[in-house]
Amino acid sequence: MKLNVNGTDVEILANMAGDRLLWVLRDHLALNGPKYGCGVGACGACTVQIDGEAQRSCLVIAQDATSKIIVTLEGLGNGTADGLHPVQKAWIEASVPQCGYCQNGQIMTAAALLAANPVATPDDIATAMDSVLCRCGTHVRIKAAIIKAHEAMKAGG
Repeated sequence: MKLNVNGTDVEILANMAGDRLLWVLRDHLALNGPKYGCGVGACGACTVQIDGEAQRSCLVIAQDATSKIIVTLEGLGNGTADGLHPVQKAWIEASVPQCGYCQNGQIMTAAALLAANPVATPDDIATAMDSVLCRCGTHVRIKAAIIKAHEAMKAGG
């Protein structure tokens, strides 16, 4: 099976066609950004971008992603001078992580939202981020970082 992950074509030699994308990414490609959280798409920890859309990799059959472009947290900033997407930079600057488990889902969801909706309002951001669970309660810092990243993206940064 061939996949395009983070801008690189990779071939998985094992017969993984029926496996979930999450396990192919983690177990066969050693990409640890997507996390196993709930396994039913409810928590968002496993979020990746597939053709620019935030999707729960625990729900995607790997074979269904063979003709698509997959981006994980590890490849989100590919092509930038410092290797960091504006959302990742804002995350660091705002000291968002506490336990860190939800960060993959938060960052991947926020980046997809801001790419798809360059005029996102704070309400749009809040609505999109409601789908990713954070048990530590860093929601205020999460929203602040996304707004900061959004402003940087609008300014061309």
